[in-house]
Amino acid sequence: MAGPRVDDIYDQVKAMAVSFRLRPGDRLNEVALSKELGVSRTPLREALNRLVAERLFDFRPGQGFFCRPLNAQTVFDLFELREIIETAAVRAACLKATDDQLTDLRDELYATGIDITGLTVQEAVSRDEAFHLGIARLSGNAELLQTLTRINERIRYIRWISMSLDRVQRSKDEHKRVMQALLGRNAEEAARVLGAHITKRMDQVQEAVRYGISSIYMEGSDDISGRIIEEA
Repeated sequence: MAGPRVDDIYDQVKAMAVSFRLRPGDRLNEVALSKELGVSRTPLREALNRLVAERLFDFRPGQGFFCRPLNAQTVFDLFELREIIETAAVRAACLKATDDQLTDLRDELYATGIDITGLTVQEAVSRDEAFHLGIARLSGNAELLQTLTRINERIRYIRWISMSLDRVQRSKDEHKRVMQALLGRNAEEAARVLGAHITKRMDQVQEAVRYGISSIYMEGSDDISGRIIEEA
């Protein structure tokens, strides 16, 4: 049974995988990683098996654990799945959420999610995720919320890349429009705006993946996530 120590190892290794501090496609050196973390290989393996189940690592019998690849088609598929899930969530939230819950989401958005100037890319993406997860939470479907959380983890690095390359005013305006539709209980408008906000063309994904791979090997993920968002 997983204990607090395994949970801690799981959190540390997940952070490495999400940020591609462990390079995509590389075989994991369990001995070196256990020494780096100061843990034995048994709880490390337990944590790694959990991350395999979440598609953050691959396991190949007789070879070991491998960091997930950074593949444009997989990323595209995840964004497509995210769009399907989130448009369903926002429709459900329009029907199920109370007025107070919607007001609280709006207040949280305007308090923390509109002005992201001066934040790091990592902080800005975290706030963006919080708004989208807030909508999913109001759908009342715990499985949907958990699935979206897992998708966010798998595309977070690419979202850092996109945030560091793109101007953010469009994203802010779309969040406002989604929130306005939610408050008006206009499920179709909320789904339309949110779907357009999330969707990415394959060429956009391919560009982000190319830039992301280059950054992993030339700069490192910390350089991307630590960039400061300038005023749009």
